[in-house]
Amino acid sequence: MPSNAKVAYCRTYQKVMKITSDMLPWKEPSIIRGAGSIKKLPYLIKQKGIRKVMVVTDKGLMGLNLLDSLFEGLKSKGIEYVVYDGVQPNPTIPNIEEARQLYIDNACEAIIAFGGGSPMDCAKAAGARVVKPNQSIPKMKGVLKVRKKLMPFFAVPTTAGTGSETTIAAVVSDPETHEKYAINDLCLRPGYAVLDPELTVGLPPHITSTTGMDALTHAVEAYIGKANTKETAERAVQAVKLVFENLYKAYEDGKNIEARENMLLASHYAGIAFTRAYVGYVHAIGHNLGGLYGVPHGLAMSVILPYVLDYYGEAAYDRLADLADAVGIAGADNAEKAKSFIAAVRELNAKMNIPASIDKIKEEDISLLADRALAEGNPLYPVPKIMNKAECVALIKELMPKE
Repeated sequence: MPSNAKVAYCRTYQKVMKITSDMLPWKEPSIIRGAGSIKKLPYLIKQKGIRKVMVVTDKGLMGLNLLDSLFEGLKSKGIEYVVYDGVQPNPTIPNIEEARQLYIDNACEAIIAFGGGSPMDCAKAAGARVVKPNQSIPKMKGVLKVRKKLMPFFAVPTTAGTGSETTIAAVVSDPETHEKYAINDLCLRPGYAVLDPELTVGLPPHITSTTGMDALTHAVEAYIGKANTKETAERAVQAVKLVFENLYKAYEDGKNIEARENMLLASHYAGIAFTRAYVGYVHAIGHNLGGLYGVPHGLAMSVILPYVLDYYGEAAYDRLADLADAVGIAGADNAEKAKSFIAAVRELNAKMNIPASIDKIKEEDISLLADRALAEGNPLYPVPKIMNKAECVALIKELMPKE
C-alpha cells in the first residue's frame, strides 16, 4: 500500500476536483438517434448557416464507403466539405497538426468527427489547436488547459465503445516519447452526437467485442469510483445492463439493429458517467500499453479490467455487488456477488475470443509502464483503492502470458 500521506494527498485532491466539477457548467450533447439518422445531420448543419465543414475520419472507413450518405447529404444542402482521413488508431500529434492545417487552409467553419474514438480524439485536439494557435498539444495535457470555445462540433460514432461523442477528453499519442495522455476540458465536448446503429452493422466481431468491453470498463470504473453523482451512477448502471444484455448478441449477429442501437446507447451512457466520475487504473495502465506498444485501446481495456477489479478487492465489493444485482448475478453476500461479477466479465471476454493476456509487454519496460500509469492515475482518478509502484508492477506482470 502507498504511505498514509500519499493516500491522504490523493483523496484530498480528488475531493477538491469533485467539488470543482460540481460547479462547472456541464451540458450534454444534443442527440440525433435511430437507424438512418446520419441523413438528418446535413439538414441540421444547413440550419445553422454553416457553409464549409472539415470531416475527420480514417482511411478504413473511407474504404468501406461508410461516409457516402453523409457526403451526398452535404452536397444536396450546398455545404462544402474537406476530408482529413489520416487518423491513426492511436492519433498522434502529427495527425492533429495535419488536420488543424487542413481546417485553416480551407477556411472551414465546423468539424464533423466520424468514426471511433481515434477520429474523435484527433478532431477534438485539432479543434483545440485551431482556437489556441499558440498552445502546443503537450501544453494542453491534463485538465482545463484549453478553456476556449471550439467551433460547432458534430460527432458520429461508428463503434459502440469509447463514448467520445459525449466526453470532454481527447487522448493523444506522442510518437517521440511514446506517451499516451489525455487532454480534458469541457470545451472539447461535442455539441451534437449522431447515434445511427446502421453505421455499426459492418463492424467486425473482434472490434464489436473489444469496443463493447471498453464501454463496460467506462461504466464500471465510473460506478465504483468515489466521484459519482446521482446521474453518473444511474447512467453507469444503465450502461452495464445494456452491455450484458446486448454485447454478445451484437457480436454473434452483427446485423441485429436492436442490439447495435442498444450498444450505442450503452457507450453513450457510459461516456456520460465517466466524463464526470472519471475512470481508474484500467485506463491508466491501458493508455500506456497503447502508447508504448500500440495495443488497441478496446483490447487493452477488455484484458485489464478483471485484473484491476481483482486488485481492488473488498474496497470495491459493495459497488460491484450493486452491478451484479443490476445484471441478475446472485450471491450469498456482497463479496460473493462482486467476485461473481468479475467472473462474468472474464466469461464474456472468453465467449468473444478476447485473450486473457497481452503478449507485447516486455519485462524491461514494466517499471516505466508502472511509473507512467501511476503518474496518470494518481492523484486524479478517484479509485476505490490507491495503488503504489510495487502493486502496479505486480499487476502488469499478471497481464503477461503465463508460460
